[in-house]
Amino acid sequence: MSTFQGIPAGAFEFYAELEDNNNREWWLEHKDSYNTLVRDPVTALLAELEPRFGPGKVFRPNRDIRFSQDKSPYKTAQGGFAATQEGVGYYVQVSADGLLVGGGCHTSTPAQLVRFRNSVDASSTGEALRQIVDSVAAAGFAVEGEKLKTVPRGFDKDHPRAELLKHKSLSARVELGEPDWVHSPEAAAKISEMWDQLRPLVEWVGRHASP
Repeated sequence: MSTFQGIPAGAFEFYAELEDNNNREWWLEHKDSYNTLVRDPVTALLAELEPRFGPGKVFRPNRDIRFSQDKSPYKTAQGGFAATQEGVGYYVQVSADGLLVGGGCHTSTPAQLVRFRNSVDASSTGEALRQIVDSVAAAGFAVEGEKLKTVPRGFDKDHPRAELLKHKSLSARVELGEPDWVHSPEAAAKISEMWDQLRPLVEWVGRHASP
């Protein structure tokens, strides 16, 4: 396992070119560049962060096109995920747009939704989540997730945490572009700091909305 030295500028350039050449021929010709510029550095990054956030997974580059109208065979971003539970954890992504850092819960089963909504409804756990979300937003993260248009059935439409009740999944992310530090080993510490800012959100959904 190589030591993390940063995400090379070539990683972002690789995805800019892939967006214009998303076909098997181009990919096979540039697969070594993908491994060297993208997959290996992201793998090394997750390995460096593992002691604090747990084992990370590098997502495969191929798209599942079986049920998609878009038949482009390759993803135009490389994601990495350090899961604390299934569907819950910390995320990092490299694309032509730059670096993205996030975390939260990205899946929702009916049972999860019941637990999540009951916890949002309860004053103690619900207010704790509201404060966490406000803090995350104040730190510059965009709070997001799949949402209903209205408050779910069984809850007051004027509920003090109505917007949180609408969520079917809950996560936060920040898009950073290509800051100078991303190309250096310092990137691991920067990303670790941002994941720490997201830790209260990850832990809350892990406790109250996990599979």
